[in-house]
Amino acid sequence: MTGGFRTIAAVILFSVGLAASAMAHTPDISTGKIAPKDNRVFIVDVGFLGTDLERMFQETMNERIGVDLSPPGALEAEIGKFVEKRIAMRDGSGRACVETIGKVGEDPENQDSALVVLRFDCGATEGPLFYDATKLLAAQGAKGKHLVALEGENAGQTMLYPDDPPLDLSKPMETMAQLMWKFVKAGVEHIVTGYDHLCFLFALILWANRIWPVVKIVTAFTISHSITLSLAALNIFTLPSTLVESLIAASIIFVAVENFFSRDVDNRWRNTFFFGFIHGFGFASALTEMGVPQGGVVPALAAFNIGVELGQIAIVFAAMPILFLIDKQTGGKRSEKLVYALSALIAVAGLYWLLKRIGVLPG
Repeated sequence: MTGGFRTIAAVILFSVGLAASAMAHTPDISTGKIAPKDNRVFIVDVGFLGTDLERMFQETMNERIGVDLSPPGALEAEIGKFVEKRIAMRDGSGRACVETIGKVGEDPENQDSALVVLRFDCGATEGPLFYDATKLLAAQGAKGKHLVALEGENAGQTMLYPDDPPLDLSKPMETMAQLMWKFVKAGVEHIVTGYDHLCFLFALILWANRIWPVVKIVTAFTISHSITLSLAALNIFTLPSTLVESLIAASIIFVAVENFFSRDVDNRWRNTFFFGFIHGFGFASALTEMGVPQGGVVPALAAFNIGVELGQIAIVFAAMPILFLIDKQTGGKRSEKLVYALSALIAVAGLYWLLKRIGVLPG
């Protein structure tokens, strides 16, 4: 068992005894790389983020009642069984391929990710084959996504969602344009559900009473996080995810506390530009976990980043009219009590995330 998977396994074993888990930046994205072999045999590499695996493992512990996970190899075996139960291949008549578990361990292509290799012998089936990941998507949750990459005659990629039917492997995969649109939507979803990024942005604009300073803040954040997002997604330069997530939490605390000592919104774009580099690495973790399409790294990167920006702009500029409306109720002046109260809440949230991410608090 490699060092990366050993860490994932240790976290799972530790968290099994906890009542609940709350992980940050869990994108609920899994990947399935399907490689056809001779005689209707298929090798499928199923990968997902270690934190997703931890959560799903906890939520399905009723499947392992009485199972001792501590002996060597026991945890890997149960992870394999967990995935095996939730991925299937069958023909149009419903006849299932014979499924066996291969390797279970760390995904060599994605940091902090697990990989389960499945072998499907479809020799007894006839006609077109269907790849069914609906049970895995159900375990991932309502926001689950499964990026499929097919090799061979109909090579290509597609994104599956919980409500999608099994994938007909005899038909062409999605066009690059169709797949890129899904990456745009994934970028929007990531920023909208990335509560730490949102807290960071909200804290930055709480003293803003004009649009221009907000434009500078958003622009600075966009430029800097786009740089590190690109560097990380292209594997030019990366940082450990634990360090990145901890620094993101620290940046939230900084900008929230700063509201108690400074109202200089016009020059706040400078701090935003610096912290944007850190947040860019956080965005990159979500993109890389999606399994960027082969030959489509740059379009996927651009599409995801556009989605992040669209979501960010929509949220920030939806918040500003609300702040202006509140100002009208307080004589045209920003309420100090409101800013201090919201800043304190954001700072507490940032501290909570920081303590979790450095391991002081479980979860």
